[in-house]
Amino acid sequence: MALSKLERRQRIKHRIRKIIFGTASRPRLSVFRSNKEMYAQLVDDKSGVTLISVSSRDKEIESVGSKSEVAKLVGKNIAEKAIKAGVETVAFDRNGFLYHGRVKALAEAAREAGLKF
Repeated sequence: MALSKLERRQRIKHRIRKIIFGTASRPRLSVFRSNKEMYAQLVDDKSGVTLISVSSRDKEIESVGSKSEVAKLVGKNIAEKAIKAGVETVAFDRNGFLYHGRVKALAEAAREAGLKF
């Protein structure tokens, strides 16, 4: 029997998480997208702490325009907050989602804003 979308994403997610690990100096940039919203957070897996989080539900990000434009704003915001906190390099965790569309838009906006991964 074929896997459902959620089961397939969970398998890919576990395969990625075996490799990617965040530290305080190089945290993991975890991305999650739902049908309406976009979330990004920097995680220190060594101590199990979320350092910075940004979502499309924040007051600074107005939900104006398409979902891809909102994802770009989230990527830009997370990069700006990370650089203010002294983080320049991250490990990108796409969380089982394809590197396409909103996930790609967020990643490219974060790179343009100064994050390295």
